[in-house]
Amino acid sequence: MALSLNSITAFRSSCPYLSKTSNSQLRSMSTKVSMQGISRLRSKAETCPVLGPVMATRASQLGLTNGSYAGAQQQQARGYAEQVDRRTIDEIHRKEGVKPGQGGTCPHAAAGIAAAKRAAEMARQAQSQQAQAQQTTSFESPATRDNATTAKDAAVAPSMAAALRMNPSNPLFDYNGFYAEELDKKHKDKSYRYFNNINRLAEKFPVAHTGSEEEVTVWCSNDYLGMGRNPVVLDTMHKTLNKYGAGAGGTRNIAGNSALHLALEDEVADLHRKDAGLVFTSCYVANDATLATLGSKLPNCVYLSDSSNHASMIEGIKHSRAQKIIFKHNDVVDLEAKLAALPLSQPKIIAFESVYSMCGSVSPIEKIVELAEKYGAITFLDEVHAVGMYGPRGGGVAEHLDFDWDYETARKEGRKSIMDRVDMFTGTLGKAYGVVGGYVAGSADLIDMVRSYAPGFIFTTSLPPAVTAGARAAIAYQKNTLVDRRLQQLNTIAVKQALADLDIPVVPGPSHIIPALVGDAHLAKEASDKLLVDHKIYVQSINFPTVARGSERLRITPTPGHDAALQGKLVSALEDVWTTLGLKRTADWAALGGNAGVGVAEAQTERIWSDTQLGLKENAAAAAAAGVKVTAGEAALHPEYFSGNANVAGVQA
Repeated sequence: MALSLNSITAFRSSCPYLSKTSNSQLRSMSTKVSMQGISRLRSKAETCPVLGPVMATRASQLGLTNGSYAGAQQQQARGYAEQVDRRTIDEIHRKEGVKPGQGGTCPHAAAGIAAAKRAAEMARQAQSQQAQAQQTTSFESPATRDNATTAKDAAVAPSMAAALRMNPSNPLFDYNGFYAEELDKKHKDKSYRYFNNINRLAEKFPVAHTGSEEEVTVWCSNDYLGMGRNPVVLDTMHKTLNKYGAGAGGTRNIAGNSALHLALEDEVADLHRKDAGLVFTSCYVANDATLATLGSKLPNCVYLSDSSNHASMIEGIKHSRAQKIIFKHNDVVDLEAKLAALPLSQPKIIAFESVYSMCGSVSPIEKIVELAEKYGAITFLDEVHAVGMYGPRGGGVAEHLDFDWDYETARKEGRKSIMDRVDMFTGTLGKAYGVVGGYVAGSADLIDMVRSYAPGFIFTTSLPPAVTAGARAAIAYQKNTLVDRRLQQLNTIAVKQALADLDIPVVPGPSHIIPALVGDAHLAKEASDKLLVDHKIYVQSINFPTVARGSERLRITPTPGHDAALQGKLVSALEDVWTTLGLKRTADWAALGGNAGVGVAEAQTERIWSDTQLGLKENAAAAAAAGVKVTAGEAALHPEYFSGNANVAGVQA
């Protein structure tokens, strides 16, 4: 069926089956396909007294008889191919102009015979597979044959079972069968991922249209500040595209190195107040390439990695083949204990993030830096979800911690800020800056070594000129204004407070990310679908392996464009979803002892941005001068009272 989920569910009021079937079940039925290529949803439609005759008529129009159409239904139900009856073969011959007595092998009959043989082989395979899996194979060790099975052997068992999936008459591995089994596992544990067709509209931000052109409000984008449609960025990209064309032309070593790339690297180095920067195609690549290179080059290097680090950092450390020690998330006591157990002379890298994107927690950067200095380690700080969002110039949390720091005076006096003391930063150009790409910033020699040795940098086509220019324009723009990130924070505060008032559970954290806890993969997907279909609100559900099983959630990210009216619609929609689906509230999680920080009294909740940094005190003063009685807390919920907007906007223009 070519209908989208939105189109199908539009008929709920007139179809009794659709009215009682959930969105996630319909989606699952539409993606599970039989060996004949017919989805379960289509098979169900064929039994409908309304749709069934229509589909049968359509089948006749396509050259299939009622008998062959019914035969196809029976064939699907059995799940195996079989020889068709003589009447069907004769009908196919008539349609294709094949006459009896022509000699040779009929291609249709040959296909039927081949299918029947394949069915027989599959049946034999199914009957003998369990016995084969239990037999000793040439891969097993003598100890295993003596029933001394190890944990490692048990871990390999699924792969061994897959290896035994052989065609008896043609000993080739059944690749497609293996793919189908792996996908089926995803469907069964509810972790299969569906990609929604969401097309963001630059002129209507934060609105997008779906594949059916229906408009929805996006509440989960990582374009945190709406820079993807910023006029300055777009104009820069248009001009660069017209002047330099679409592509970079090659790797940085071969025709892909331009003044635009060098200028962007100077921009990111200045953002973090480091000697040099290096630009990659994404921050996943930047993390992977940098960590793999450092760990493989530093002699006897050991990584100390936060347990909640991003997959890109985990993979980079793995690719380095260096020793890895994992410390508990944001636990400096555990980190120090692990550092103290290592020789002071051994090279050590502490790898961690500033803002953890799925829970919204923020790392104790200053304490980690102090431990690194004490035990002779260097620090690798991923600020992907913080650059552009925190700090007076958008340099991230490390910059924000010294918000009023006078860098020029401090350097003359020999004092270092927290940002100065972090050895290397990585960041993205695809979230708060609204474009695409990633980077690393650090000392000149560190960056030059990564440039010279990292395969992920050396052998990849460089970023296109327009992207490079647009990213640089976005960084420069945010260095010179506080308006966007302040307004984003105010909108976040307002939504968090509204959800708290309704007892809708939010994983506590001080950042701009609002993870609404569901705690079940199936229900999280159902909640996401209901928001999209019933309320025209897009919030993606997050499940394993991005988050732990049992902590599935809806990840909400307000932007400066989500005004009070849109906030009201979101909160009302979430209340409806939580009530309709019977999802647990904060009080329910507390009664169960808490989950992911929800229902736990000591969970981290203090904001990174203070009232002063947000301009709330000045805001309240301005409101009072205008004769409006408003407290600092109320001002946070009313961005229209935010002081300084007009002046800063004038500077930007």
